[in-house]
Amino acid sequence: MLWTVLLALLVLLLLQTQLSVCLRELRSGGSSSSSDSSSSSSSSSTYNATQQRLPGAIIIGVRKGGTRALLEMLNLHPDVEVAKAEVHYFNVEEHYRRGLAWYRAQMPFTLPSQLTVEKTPGYFAAPQVPVRIWDMNPAVRLLLIVRDPAERLVSDYTQVLHNRLTRHKPYQPLEELLIHKGHIDPGYKALQRSLYHQHLARWLEVFPREQIHVVDGDALIRDPFPELRKAERFLDLPPRISPNNFYYNTTKGFYCLLSAGHDKCLDESKGRPHAPLSTQAFKKLCRYFRKPNKLFFEMVGRSFSWC
Repeated sequence: MLWTVLLALLVLLLLQTQLSVCLRELRSGGSSSSSDSSSSSSSSSTYNATQQRLPGAIIIGVRKGGTRALLEMLNLHPDVEVAKAEVHYFNVEEHYRRGLAWYRAQMPFTLPSQLTVEKTPGYFAAPQVPVRIWDMNPAVRLLLIVRDPAERLVSDYTQVLHNRLTRHKPYQPLEELLIHKGHIDPGYKALQRSLYHQHLARWLEVFPREQIHVVDGDALIRDPFPELRKAERFLDLPPRISPNNFYYNTTKGFYCLLSAGHDKCLDESKGRPHAPLSTQAFKKLCRYFRKPNKLFFEMVGRSFSWC
C-alpha cells in the first residue's frame, strides 16, 4: 500500500515538472512571437512610410528646353523627390509593355506627404503619350518648359553632333540638314520638335489646359527664382525655394544651386557652345517659326520674346 502511494506521488511530481517546463516554453514562445510581431509591425510601418509611388507631376518636355535644370531646381524643395534618370516609360514600347509596376519601381522612395516628379523630354512630341499618361492618372500635373524654338533646334543639333563625334561617327553640318534648295526643310526632325503648337494640340485633346503649366526656359536661365515660385504654386507646394538657393557661376555662365550649404551645378553638357550656323540661315529659321510661334502663344495665352 505504501509503495503504491509513493509511486503515485512520484508520478504526480514528474507531471508537475513537465507541466512547468511546458508553461515556460509557451510563455517564451508567446513573448518571441510578440517580439517578432512588433518587429514586423515596425518594419511594415517603416515600409508604408517610404514607398515608391507613381509620379504626381511629370516634366513632359521640351527636349533641350531646360528640363534637367527645372527638375534639379524643383528637387530643392523638401516636399519633392525626383526620378534621377529619364524613364522613357510612355514613349518607348519596350518599357511600356513592362507595365506600371516596372514604372513605379523606377521612382524614388517618398513619404506620403511628398510629391514624386519624373521628367522625360521625349514625351512631349510622342503622339501616343498623352492618352497613356491620362490612363495612368488623369489628375497628374504636367510641366512643359519651352525656349526659343530656333535656339532649341540648334542646341538639339549640337547635342547630336557631340554624341556622334564622341563615337567617331561623321555627321552633316547643320545648314545642310536644315536647308534644302534654299528653303527650310520641314522634314528635319530637330525642326519638327520645335513646332510646339502641333504637339501641344495633342495634349490638349486629352488634358485640360489648366493641368499643363508652361515654364519659360529662357527666363529660368536668366533668373530662376520667379519661374520656380510659379511652379511651386502650380504644384500646390508650400513656398520653400528662395533666391538664396541660387548663385550665378561666372565661369559656367549660368546659375548653380545651393542647398544645406552644398552647391551643385549642372553637368558640362549644359551651356555647351552651339554648333555654327550662318546668320542668314538663322534669320531664315526665325522667319519660318513666326506663324507656328503665334499659334502656340494663342494656345497658352501668353507670348515669349523669341526671334
